Amino acid sequence: MSLSSPSMDGRAALPGTFCWLDLAADDAARAQRFYAEAFGWSFRAQAASGGHFLRCRVGGRDIAASMYRLRQAQRDQGVPSHWTPYLRVSDAAAAAQRVAACGGRLVVAPFEVPDVARIALIEDAVGALVGLWQPAA
Repeated sequence: MSLSSPSMDGRAALPGTFCWLDLAADDAARAQRFYAEAFGWSFRAQAASGGHFLRCRVGGRDIAASMYRLRQAQRDQGVPSHWTPYLRVSDAAAAAQRVAACGGRLVVAPFEVPDVARIALIEDAVGALVGLWQPAA
């Protein structure tokens, strides 16, 4: 499976495989210019959780990636721009419990991104951060 499938929204990925990427950018406009110029990406805004994010596109088609601006509090704390990969799961809450039982840690509890997914952020047993992605029904 490719991250550029035409209907890529995390639903087609098999559980346990990577299905989505998020770019949290300290300067989203600069990041947009960079990816547009370097890789030919375009972007479209999509509403979510009282705000919006940008769907990343190539050749007029959505790819399994999005971008959003880091919150001011994160920027004030020195959080750098970063990519977050997401693993497809069938049940984000159950996966979060398994993570804890296997020596990982829940960083952000599962929450809904309306009409997109139920997501969470975990730290694995060696300290790497990864997201959990349960596609919206």
